[in-house]
Amino acid sequence: MNTRKRRHLLAACAAGALLAGAAVLPAPALAEPGDNADLEVTVDIDEITEPGVLAMSVAGDSVALSEDGSTLLIRQFVGGLPTVTITDTRTAEEVPEGAAWAVLGSATDFVGDAGQAPIGAGHLGWRPRLIDGGGTGQVSEGEEVVTVLDEPTQPGNNVGLVDQELLVSTFDSGGAAGDSYSVDADLFLRTPADVAAGSYTSTLTLSLFE
Repeated sequence: MNTRKRRHLLAACAAGALLAGAAVLPAPALAEPGDNADLEVTVDIDEITEPGVLAMSVAGDSVALSEDGSTLLIRQFVGGLPTVTITDTRTAEEVPEGAAWAVLGSATDFVGDAGQAPIGAGHLGWRPRLIDGGGTGQVSEGEEVVTVLDEPTQPGNNVGLVDQELLVSTFDSGGAAGDSYSVDADLFLRTPADVAAGSYTSTLTLSLFE
């Protein structure tokens, strides 16, 4: 047998072997009507993480001043600022770099209910007092602000609560984050002895800034 015939014979035998092998493969199983297939579906849901906030709350919405400590020349009316709480639930990473916060206060003139001449806001002063400085050591109360009738206890502080006087502050919001702080203040209204009798009302506004 020549070489070419031998090659044709071998090729034919190989093809026959392949066909024989294919013929013995099992047929795929067919699903019967009514059969079911169950799949387990899973998901991992992370807890929602709310960002921290810097917030202020005041334990009351009014202050009544009463006369105490008057002299022949000056009448004095005193009271207490309700406790002011600053809560910072942020992490240090949530605080902008270089940030600082402060609570400032300013009052309007005292207006009489019967047409009396108003008493200027410069006659109202305060003496802040830190009640709870937290555990960071980053927060402090503001200086005493005396009235226009007083000798200044330091340069420029006998202006009364006319324009955003400091109640409490921190120079480092990041260092103070994650804690709460509380402060109050002694309030005092000082007027000339000849002030007109009657009821007067002023609005003291506290503002938190950062």
